[in-house]
Amino acid sequence: MAKIRDAWVYKQVRERVREFTEYKQSSIFVGTWNVNAKGKEESLHEWICGDWHRHNLQPDIVAVGFQEIVDLNAVNVAVGNKTEQRTQYWSDQLLQTLNPSHNQQGQPQEPQYALVMQRSLVGLLVCLFVKVQHRQRCKAVASDSVGVGVMGMMGNKGGVSVRLQFYDSTICFVCCHLAAHRENIAGRNADYLNVYQKTSFEIGEDIVRETIRNGSMSQWALGSASVSIADHDVIFWLGDLNYRIDESMPTEKVLELAVSNRLDPLRPLDQLNIERREGRSFQGFEEGALNFVPTYKYQPGTDIYEQRPEKKLRAPAWCDRILWMAQSDPQHVQQLTYNRSETPNCSDHKPVYSTMRVTVKDVILERREAIYKELLSLLDRFENQSLPMVGLDTVELDFGPVRYDQSVTLPIQVTNTGNVCAQFRFVPKLDENYLCKSWMTVTPTYGMLIPGEAAAIINVTVTIDNKTAQLLNGGREVVDDILILRLENGRDYYITVKGTYARSCFGMSLDELVLYKDPIRTIPLDAIERAVHFPNESEISPSNALCIPKELWRIVDAIYEKGLQNHELFSAPGNPVEVSQIREALDTGSPFTSPSSAHSYVECFTKFLRSLSTPVIPSNLFPIVEINSENIQSMSRKFLEVLSPVHYNVLVYIMSFFREVLLYKESNGLTAAKVARICCTCCSPSPANVIMESSMVQRRAGMHLILLHLLETNSI
Repeated sequence: MAKIRDAWVYKQVRERVREFTEYKQSSIFVGTWNVNAKGKEESLHEWICGDWHRHNLQPDIVAVGFQEIVDLNAVNVAVGNKTEQRTQYWSDQLLQTLNPSHNQQGQPQEPQYALVMQRSLVGLLVCLFVKVQHRQRCKAVASDSVGVGVMGMMGNKGGVSVRLQFYDSTICFVCCHLAAHRENIAGRNADYLNVYQKTSFEIGEDIVRETIRNGSMSQWALGSASVSIADHDVIFWLGDLNYRIDESMPTEKVLELAVSNRLDPLRPLDQLNIERREGRSFQGFEEGALNFVPTYKYQPGTDIYEQRPEKKLRAPAWCDRILWMAQSDPQHVQQLTYNRSETPNCSDHKPVYSTMRVTVKDVILERREAIYKELLSLLDRFENQSLPMVGLDTVELDFGPVRYDQSVTLPIQVTNTGNVCAQFRFVPKLDENYLCKSWMTVTPTYGMLIPGEAAAIINVTVTIDNKTAQLLNGGREVVDDILILRLENGRDYYITVKGTYARSCFGMSLDELVLYKDPIRTIPLDAIERAVHFPNESEISPSNALCIPKELWRIVDAIYEKGLQNHELFSAPGNPVEVSQIREALDTGSPFTSPSSAHSYVECFTKFLRSLSTPVIPSNLFPIVEINSENIQSMSRKFLEVLSPVHYNVLVYIMSFFREVLLYKESNGLTAAKVARICCTCCSPSPANVIMESSMVQRRAGMHLILLHLLETNSI
C-alpha cells in the first residue's frame, strides 16, 4: 500500500511543480536528411551551422537524424553489416562540423560539443550532441529502436530514438522513416503509431521515481524501470515521414507549383497536415509553417526536381519534417527557424533543420522536499480519522459480443464516499496468483482518493487474442470472471465481468473448420447446443467434409480478384480496419463489400494460417536430418506422406496459390525463396517469446528448403 500512497503524493507534487522549479532558456538545433545511401565528401556546415549566425547563438543541444545511410536492400535489412560503418562515418562528419579545430579568427580552439548518444537501425541513425559546458547536467541518457518494415518487424522502415534529462527537463528525439508511396497514408499512420507505442527506454526504477518527484511523469509510472515516448516534457519527431501532396492534385500540377515556388495551393493538400487535422496521426504535435519548397524528389547533385525521361515522374513533397510536442506547457517551445538547406545536395532529398528556444526546468530540491513533507502531513491527518468507504457506479460489466483480435473497454467509476483517504487495489481470488484472467486487463490496478476528490476511472479491457480464441473454441474457457477490489482497512467489492464470444474461424483447427459448410459464427460454442443444432456432426464422413476450409478458399479467391501483381504483395501491411472487416465477413458468411486492398486480404490470409490451433505443418514433422541436394527429393516425399489428409489438401492449395503468385514476380517483387520463407512462417509459426534450440532452428531451415523444392519442382 505504500506504493499507492506514494503515487497519490507524487500526483499532488506534480500539480505544484511551479512552486519548486526555476526555468531557464535553452536552444536546440534539430536536423533531418534522407541521404539516399550517398556518402559523398560534402560539407555539412551550411545545413548544421548556417542558421546559428543568423540568430547569434550556438545551440545547447544538437540532434541530427539520417535516413537511408545504407541501401535498403534485402541483405542490409536482414543483416545490417554496413550500418555500423556508415554510422561511424556520419557521426565523424557531424563532430568535425560541430568542432572545427580553429575559430573564425584562425585561433586553435577546444571542442565545443560532445557526442552523448547515437542509435542506428539499418538505414536509420540519430545522433545527439550537447555543449561541453552542459555535459554534467545530462543524465539518464538512453536509446531504443523499433523496426516496422518488412513483415512489420524488420528495419527497412521504423524509428530510432534517444532521450535524456537535460537539467531537470526530460527530452526525447525520435528519428523515423515511414512507409513510402503517395497513396499509402494508412501505412504511414500505422508506422507512426507502432513507433510511438513500442519505443521504450530502460532507465531504472530509481531514475523513474526521481523523474516523477520532479513532476515530469505521471505517478502511475511508479515501480516501472522504463519510460515511453509519451513520458517526456518535450518530444521532437523528425525524419523522412514520407507524407506527400494529396493525389487529388495531378503530379504535373504539383511539379509546376513547386518549381514556381507557389506554395499556397500545396499546403492544404499536404497529407501530414490533413491527417493531423483529422486526428488520425501525430495528435498533439506542432509544426512550423511550410515556407520552403518541397524537399523531395530531386535529381541528385542538382537543385532540379527529378524529371529525367528514364525516371518515374514523382510529385514533389514535403517528406522531410520536424515536429514537436511540449507536454508540460506549449509555451516552453518556441520555433525560431524552420527551413531547408540547399547543401549538401548529393541525395534526392534536401536536408531540413529547425532551431528552437526551449524552456527547461531546474528543480530546487529544498523547496520540493518541503512540499513533499507538507503533503505527507496532510495525508496523515486524514488517515487518522476513520475507516474508508467508496462507491462504485456499477458492479457488473457486460461486454456483450466480443470479437477476435479486438479490444473493448468499459469504465468503472470509483468515488470516495467517506471522510478519510480511500486506498484501493485489485487483488487475486483465493488460491490464484493473478488479478484476472489472461484475456482481461485492468488499468490502473490501484489508486487513492481523498475526501471530495474527483472520482477515479478504472478501465477494464477485454481482448480476445489467438491463445484465448483457441481456448474458447475448445470449450476450455468462457468470457466470464470476477474482479475483487479491496479497500485498505475496509471491505472488498466484487465486480462481475461477462461477455459472449462472437465465434471466429481464427484460432480454430483445420479438422474442425472442414466439418462446417455454414458460417462459423452460427456454430454454437457449447457442445450440447451444437448437438441440438447439428445432430449429425459426429457422423460426418471424410467424403462429406470440405476438402479445405471455405474461409481459406474465399480469401484466396479474393486475392486472385484483387490481382497478384501488386507491388510488395507480402511485405506491405494491410489496413487494420479493412482486415477486421474481412475477418468479420469470413466469420459471418457475408460478402466482401468494402473496397479493401490486396494487402489487407494478404494480411488476413497470413494471420488466418498463423492463428490455427494446429499449424498446417506441425513442428514434429520438420526433417531431423540435414537437407541437401541428394536427399531433398526423398525427404520431401516422406514429409508429404505423413501429413494428415486435411493438412495435405490445405498445403496443396496454398502451394498452388503461391505458384500463381510467382507468375507475377516481376511486378510483385517476390522470389521463390521469399515465398518459401513466407509459407514456412505462416504454415508453422514460431512460438512467441520463445528462443528456439539450435537443433530446431536447423530443422526449420530444412523445412524451408523442402517448401522451396516443392515450389520450384511442382512436386505437389
